[in-house]
Amino acid sequence: MFRFDNRLLYIFIIFFIITNVVQNLSQENFLLNLVLTLPAVLIAITFHEYAHAWAADKLGDDTPRRQGRLTLNPISHLDPIGSVLLVFAGFGWGKPVQVNPRNYTRNMSMTKADALVSFAGPAMNFILALVFMIVYYAIIRFAPAFGFQTVGQVVLTLISIIISINIGLGVFNLIPLPPLDGSKILNHFLSYNARDWMARNEFYFYIGFLLLWITGLASHIVSPVVTLVFNLLNGMVSGIFNLF
Repeated sequence: MFRFDNRLLYIFIIFFIITNVVQNLSQENFLLNLVLTLPAVLIAITFHEYAHAWAADKLGDDTPRRQGRLTLNPISHLDPIGSVLLVFAGFGWGKPVQVNPRNYTRNMSMTKADALVSFAGPAMNFILALVFMIVYYAIIRFAPAFGFQTVGQVVLTLISIIISINIGLGVFNLIPLPPLDGSKILNHFLSYNARDWMARNEFYFYIGFLLLWITGLASHIVSPVVTLVFNLLNGMVSGIFNLF
């Protein structure tokens, strides 16, 4: 049985972060944006993982509750590597919420329940992006003078980063490759044989996931979808505020 050496992953991530920092140091307001990104990451990851725990709990699995994951305390949900990547790359992950599908009490298949629990995280990120976009437009529409003040500009920048981070986290986690949420959502729609084949070859899918990072294809896949989701939310919210 193959085993992946996590040290290789850590080396790649450190190299990725250093390269990203060097490339962005020359950008205006880099340090300010970095500081503002931290609370955005805390919000995105905390609510994402809480949504997983909440969905599992509602379906009858008390595992997340017993492990202290049914909380909005960021410390309970942060994964060091995933959090750092989310700060510097715009996509990443939190500490996975452990569930036991056999505990689900709802009248549905385990794969469907598992898919719902998995989808709850990205769905929460999209909801947060929508909420903060409404707040952004509300400030622009009803308190325009505030946006021209220094504090107002910082607040609007923070809101913009929160929107971007949440959309990025939501889209990234929908990629149908282990260990992302998208793989469990896809699993529900596959036949038994296909699910069994994916389970037996999970290692290779994991390698494929890492290759997406190394080659930069992950960004090419995620970025257009992030832009699409942003434009959809932006068009919807701006259309609503144009009615006032």
